[in-house]
Amino acid sequence: MVLAAQAILQGLCLRVRIKICGITRLEDALIAVEQGADAIGLVFYEPSPRNVTIKQAREIASQIPAFVSVVGLFVDADATFIKEVISQVKLDLLQFHGDETPEECAQFNHPFIKAIRVKPDTNLVQYAEDFVAARGLLLDTYTEGLPGGTGHIFDWNLIPKKLTKPVILAGGLNVGNVAKAILKVQPYAVDISGGVEISKGIKDSVKMAAFMQQVFSVSNNR
Repeated sequence: MVLAAQAILQGLCLRVRIKICGITRLEDALIAVEQGADAIGLVFYEPSPRNVTIKQAREIASQIPAFVSVVGLFVDADATFIKEVISQVKLDLLQFHGDETPEECAQFNHPFIKAIRVKPDTNLVQYAEDFVAARGLLLDTYTEGLPGGTGHIFDWNLIPKKLTKPVILAGGLNVGNVAKAILKVQPYAVDISGGVEISKGIKDSVKMAAFMQQVFSVSNNR
C-alpha cells in the first residue's frame, strides 16, 4: 500500500517543489513566499553562518502564511535542544543533517526528512529503507568535515532512478544549473541556500526570483 502510494506520488507530482534554506531575516522569508517558495529552512546549528536563534526563528515562523512549510534544520543536535525549539517555534518539518539514526530522528513525533551527503559508495537504496519514517531524502554534496552548504554539486548519476522516498535535491544548485538538474534527476523538490544569496544568510530577491522561474519553467515543460 505504501509503495503504491509513493508510485502515484512520483507519477503525478509534475511540479517541482522549492525550499529556500538558510533564512535569517523575516523580509527574506516573506519575499521567498511571495515569489512562490513551498518551504523555508531555518538553521539551528551554531557553527553555520546561517544559524538563527530561537527568538529569530520564532519571529520568522510566526509570520509565514498557510500552506508554506517551515523547516527546522539540525546537525547532531542534543534532543533536549530540539525539544526546546519545537516547543517555541512552529515547525512543520524537521530536517536532520548529521549522522542521526532513524530512531533519533523519529523520537520527536514530528514529520522529518533526512539529509544524506552523497559520495560514490553511498547506498541510497539502503538509506531509503532505513529511514522508512522519513517524508523524503534530501541529497547533498559530501565534503569531509562539513555537514552541507558547500556550494558544490555532486554526481547526479549516483542517484538511483527509483527510490522509495521522494528526492529533495540540494548541493550547489543555482539558476544556471537547476533546469539541467531537474531534467536529469526528476526530483520531488529542490533545496537552495547559497545560490540565492548576497552574502551568507542574506538572500537576494532577484536571484530567488530567477531561480524559481527556472524551476517553474522546466516543471511546466516536462
